[in-house]
Amino acid sequence: MWLPLRHQLNANCSSPSSNWTVGYDALQLPTFTTAAKVRVIITCILCGISAFCNLPVLWAACRDGKRKSHVTVLIINLTVADLLVTFIVMPVDAVWNITVQWLAWDFACRLLMFLKLQAMYSCAFVTVVISLDRQSAILNPLAISKARKRNRVMLTVAWGMSVVLSVPQMFLFHNVTIILPEDFTQCTTRGSFVTHWHETSYNMFTFSCLFLLPLVIMITCYTRIFCEISKRLKKDHMPSNELHLRCSKNNIPRARMRTLKMSIVIVSSFIICWTPYYLLGLWYWFFPNDLEGKVSHSLTHMLFIFGLVNACLDPLIYGLFTIHFRKGLRRFYSNATTVSDLDNNTVLTGSFTCAANSLQLKREVSPAIQERFMLCGDNRSKAEGESFIK
Repeated sequence: MWLPLRHQLNANCSSPSSNWTVGYDALQLPTFTTAAKVRVIITCILCGISAFCNLPVLWAACRDGKRKSHVTVLIINLTVADLLVTFIVMPVDAVWNITVQWLAWDFACRLLMFLKLQAMYSCAFVTVVISLDRQSAILNPLAISKARKRNRVMLTVAWGMSVVLSVPQMFLFHNVTIILPEDFTQCTTRGSFVTHWHETSYNMFTFSCLFLLPLVIMITCYTRIFCEISKRLKKDHMPSNELHLRCSKNNIPRARMRTLKMSIVIVSSFIICWTPYYLLGLWYWFFPNDLEGKVSHSLTHMLFIFGLVNACLDPLIYGLFTIHFRKGLRRFYSNATTVSDLDNNTVLTGSFTCAANSLQLKREVSPAIQERFMLCGDNRSKAEGESFIK
């Protein structure tokens, strides 16, 4: 799945052994080009930004000693997945571009290729779980009490699949050493596939599981959410005597609009960041000769870096819609806020703290809004408290 690897060893080999001898005309060894240097610099910057954004979210989510809401658990899992990309994919990519060849052991080659793909899978699959959770929250708001158990099962499946689908990397990647024109070792899949179509089939399977299938599920979920929101918004002008019925069904316009905005940002981020890189991958898998002559290595560097930006955007997308993110950053780096302040100023836990602010709330809201709260009762508060973007 990593395009630069496919360009690093283009030798004609007589056997799949780990030590190959090739002619000078058959192979051009990779070098630390200017494009690669730029890639390393940008990757290191993205690594710092991603750590700066994801660690405060993880800290704020885990600091709450109470029983965490199912929304908090989802954010923790997404943040952990992004941190895997931050501390595994990005550093390995940067160091590998600097050294050009693979300087570690064969086991490290297999293990790191497994971890890289597992990190990518986990990000995609956890995002799918969040999409499914949002779909259930909007289409079946009265089933919110089952969300915790349902999400636990989906997260277990997501992490399990990310591990299982990455296991082939342990057997396909290995160290390959050539003798001519000079001693050179690379971590590659060279010799692991009998024919080119075997490799293409594996890459297409990985592409489908890593990008295409999650994309289809996300678009389907948020399309259904959008349709449901549109349907409910058409009923917002119903007579006042039907107000209680609308509240009992958790018909909350402000929360629904927040869901709509979130859905657009989520899908757009995923598509914009990764589609160009995977389209280039499809082109190479089916027309490798055309790619060599028409696409520069600088473009592959740029598109891969653009995909990594998604790990930096995730904490902003989810964090800004669920917590006062700037306050969370200040708490994380200053460590000067008490636990009570955290409980009162964040909605990450998905709960409302009304005891200290009930009088202020009554003064600020209009009589019509107060009437809706009285009619809705505890059901509305529970529905809003359990959903971070509903």
